[in-house]
Amino acid sequence: MLNLTKSAEAFAEAKTLMPGGVNSPVRSYASVDSNPPFIARAEGAKIYDIDGNEYIDYVGSWGPMVVGHAHPQVVKALQEAAARGTSYGAPTLIESELAKLVMKVYPSIETIRMVNSGTEATMSALRLARGYTGREKIVKFIGCYHGHSDSLLVNAGSGMATFGVPSSPGVTKGTAADTISIPYNDLEAFSEVMERCGEEIAAVIVEPVAGNMGLVLPRQGYLRKLREITEKHGTLLIFDEVMCGFRASLGGAQAAYGITPDLTCLGKIIGGGLPVAAYGGRRDIMQKVSPAGPVYQAGTLSGNPLAMTAGLETLRIITAEPEDGKADYSRELTIKTKKLLLGWQEKAKNAGVAIQAHQAGSMFGIFFNEHEVWDYEDSASSDQEAFKVWFQAMLEQGIYLAPSQFETLFLSGAHTDEDIERTIEAAEKAFGIVHNLSA
Repeated sequence: MLNLTKSAEAFAEAKTLMPGGVNSPVRSYASVDSNPPFIARAEGAKIYDIDGNEYIDYVGSWGPMVVGHAHPQVVKALQEAAARGTSYGAPTLIESELAKLVMKVYPSIETIRMVNSGTEATMSALRLARGYTGREKIVKFIGCYHGHSDSLLVNAGSGMATFGVPSSPGVTKGTAADTISIPYNDLEAFSEVMERCGEEIAAVIVEPVAGNMGLVLPRQGYLRKLREITEKHGTLLIFDEVMCGFRASLGGAQAAYGITPDLTCLGKIIGGGLPVAAYGGRRDIMQKVSPAGPVYQAGTLSGNPLAMTAGLETLRIITAEPEDGKADYSRELTIKTKKLLLGWQEKAKNAGVAIQAHQAGSMFGIFFNEHEVWDYEDSASSDQEAFKVWFQAMLEQGIYLAPSQFETLFLSGAHTDEDIERTIEAAEKAFGIVHNLSA
């Protein structure tokens, strides 16, 4: 039995200090009826809690740790940067270096603005879209998460498509009313909305590879139709690649699927584990952002030198030319991820447990579902109790997964073949427990 005595005590104290004892809700482990391990340190593909337990980590700080924890190159650069001062609130050369590297990988980004979080990036991109088009309404997709700004915290209601209804107290009906929420992967619903009120819609924002209802992939041709229809109506298409950027492929989902959005939101990996995000796109649109244009957006710590350093070093690692005979960094991660998922699928089949396994580059996840998963409704129909049993069985064996079937898992360059084999072996036992409970 996993000993989490110190973590339980720490969590009890934390709940007296912070809402639910956490600073980000999913960390609370409420959906799996457990207390979270409190992490003491991390290195490579491993994390270690305050009780002394070691885990193979497939959360990776929810995606940023693509090169592994405490990578020596990143740590060295951060140490050197910290010695020069932690924040200036003034321009630095390293901001431009990171911008140039991001723009090299993402040709659709002609101009970029650095911010501090994915929420800030998507919020700013939508304000820009409204300012650029002179329109007020936006379209989002059910199950796609774009941060916690007011206009994006809406539910879809029961209809095919509906004007927004607030899904959190504190969000006004007026704010939510300008958001239209429709099912992901449903072209009929999207076409209907755009035909009805496309001339009023400033932007369509989408996770091109959805990662917040579990990992859900776009249907063939879906993203291309979004692009065609938005262009027809003069509506901006925003790709929220905060999660799938540098993951679905090195150039994100837009490179993997061959789509050019008007604006792109990035995060996680571009900060190398520090708080960084960005939004960017067509030059004529981005020139509307202050101080070049009238659409206001600012942030005291945007472009912080430590955060820029961590992001730059991380991107240098994953964009480096591969050694002779080796695939590039992104391709190597994709191959490793495929090996892990194939192992899970085999063990699930042998145990008589029905799963759906999804992968996009180095992002992956499973659903305990006999049917294919294409949208939030499909995801929500998956067996949450089976997931809870699976999650707890994996944690007991030192495999650290996201504590929700609605989250996505991530592989890093630090994961070894031995880590993957050990994880597949743990899955065999975990699937067996799931099967026994359902028998």
